[in-house]
Amino acid sequence: MSRILITGGSSYLGQHLLPFVATACPHEDAGAVSHTVAYTYFQNNPLHAFQSYRLDIRDETAVRDLIFAFKPDVIIHLIGSNGQMVAAIRQGTGNVMWAAQEIEARLIHLSTDAIFAGDAAPYDETVQPDPITTYGRAKADAEAIVQQHLNSVIIRTSLIYGLQAMDHGTRWIAAALRKGEPVTLFSNQIRNPVWVNTLCAAILELMDHPFTGILNVAGNQVMSRAEFGLKMLDFWQVQPRDSLTIAPGIGSWPLNCELNLDLATAVLKTPLLGVEQVLEQTTSPLN
Repeated sequence: MSRILITGGSSYLGQHLLPFVATACPHEDAGAVSHTVAYTYFQNNPLHAFQSYRLDIRDETAVRDLIFAFKPDVIIHLIGSNGQMVAAIRQGTGNVMWAAQEIEARLIHLSTDAIFAGDAAPYDETVQPDPITTYGRAKADAEAIVQQHLNSVIIRTSLIYGLQAMDHGTRWIAAALRKGEPVTLFSNQIRNPVWVNTLCAAILELMDHPFTGILNVAGNQVMSRAEFGLKMLDFWQVQPRDSLTIAPGIGSWPLNCELNLDLATAVLKTPLLGVEQVLEQTTSPLN
């Protein structure tokens, strides 16, 4: 039995990952028991399940005390952003990394394709970050921090979506459209959207995998935010769409952040399904 600590368990990914990890047997032997799982949250605790701890990830002492008390074999670090985004990402990641290193826990860190400028796709794991946003710069710094821990994996991923509960972006778009508020889906921002179940399965596989380093884990279908958004709106049967516009995005955002998945395809058994592959095998919960 492994002891797993998930930081940011109240996030969209965390809410899917917790039951996924908790019910997965660490070994295929008959009679094997599931993992012992705990998670942290800061502002919201929507799960009210498993062992949960309210934690300010910026508080070095609190982080060390929790990790030293729980003694996880694996820490899955999902903290991404909140009102104190930069401090939570940079300082929080450092606090988790040093504690993980001290107790010799394996560290799996979730990063993002937003660490790239978006002008030299596709990006493989050897490409150095060149972020152009505050969020991207903070996440790039977090990667550098995690790399100091030898037993770590940095997962660079893309837009995360689910088909049992709307992801945050789709939920915001659907709410705005139903109110008749203007929404623009960008036709020139390219990503590899990843099904949350795929990402959870990859994380689960990497917990006991000898791989260390950076790994791109995303869907194998590359598409624009507009294409992706329309597929999600169709799946969730969102109407009306009178206030919806498809147009190129403007501003300081990376455009093409396509991730090269050759290494992940070689390392992982988990299939990196594209959006259309996932939709073909899934029935809308609204039907």
